[in-house]
Formats: sequence, C-alpha cells, structure tokens
Amino acid sequence: MHPCFFGYGSLVNRDTHVYENAARTQLAGWRRTWVYTSDRGQAFLSVIPDAGTTIDGLIAEVPHGDWGALDAREHGYARLPSGSAIRHPDDPARPISHYAVPRETWVQSADNHILLSYLDVVVQGYLREFGAGGVANFFATTDRWDTPILNDRTTPRYPRAQTLSAQETSLVDQHLALRNAVIVAG
Repeated sequence: MHPCFFGYGSLVNRDTHVYENAARTQLAGWRRTWVYTSDRGQAFLSVIPDAGTTIDGLIAEVPHGDWGALDAREHGYARLPSGSAIRHPDDPARPISHYAVPRETWVQSADNHILLSYLDVVVQGYLREFGAGGVANFFATTDRWDTPILNDRTTPRYPRAQTLSAQETSLVDQHLALRNAVIVAG
C-alpha cells in the first residue's frame, strides 16, 4: 500500500503531475488561503485549520513512499498527516498527507500577487473534476481574494501553466469579478 497526498490547488489538475490512481475526495476542518513568502515571489495556496469548512481535492499515490519529487515541487510547504480529516471511501488506514505553508514563513509585501496563470490551472482542474459547482466551491472556501492578481496569461510565469478554453477563461474571470478582484497588468 502506497501512501497518498491530498492536493487542493494545482495538484487537482491532473495535467500538472504524473501521479497515478488519483481520486476525488475531501479534507474536513481546513480551508484554503492565499499566502506570500519571500522565497516564492508570489502568493500561492495554502490551507489553514477551520473546523466549519471542508474542501474538495484529489488524493493520489506516492509510489513506494518516495516523497522526494513531490516535496521538491511543494518547496516552502510542510507535509502534514491528514489522518481522519480525509473523507474517502478507500482504505481508511492508508497514510495520507497534505501540504501547508508554515505560518512563520508568511510575510506581507507590496510584491504580493497571485499569478493568473496559476489560478487558471487550479480552476481548470476543479472544473474537470468537480464541475462548475466545484469551481464555485473552490472560490467560496478560499480566503484572501483581496490579493492583487497579476495577469500573466499571454506570457505565463507559472511553470506548469496550461492552455484554457475560452469557456474556462471566462469562468475564471466571472468568479474574479464577483469578488471584485484587482487584476494588474503582467
């Protein structure tokens, strides 16, 4: 039995990784938030405890428990045991972990921004896995939409950027407009 990770951001988009046997699931008692650390240079998703919130995501196997590649991808995060917070009908004894940015590394900065190419990847994954309702739920269970969004769609800065359809792009833009998000030129 291989251990699994729970992904709640770009890891929900199966086109950004090669981990097999991915399945939809939920993490109870956590919500997403945008955070900034000086080592990343932009805001990225993390999770914070919130007893009243459950978030959708994917679990996937980490073959032979070799966490090296995933830990490298998720640099700046701490890997935490998910335990009974995972709601999945599979083997309840299977070890599952999720990643969170340690609060002591969070900083406030005028350079703090969300890459639109990163957000696009996340929303595309949620749309494919959970439909339009899943996208709405992603936005509703994520904090800090007051963080400026850098429009880098024409020249993506996110290393795992994906091409979105016009419908997917429109969906992202609609949800950002509902949150009065500030979009700045890239």
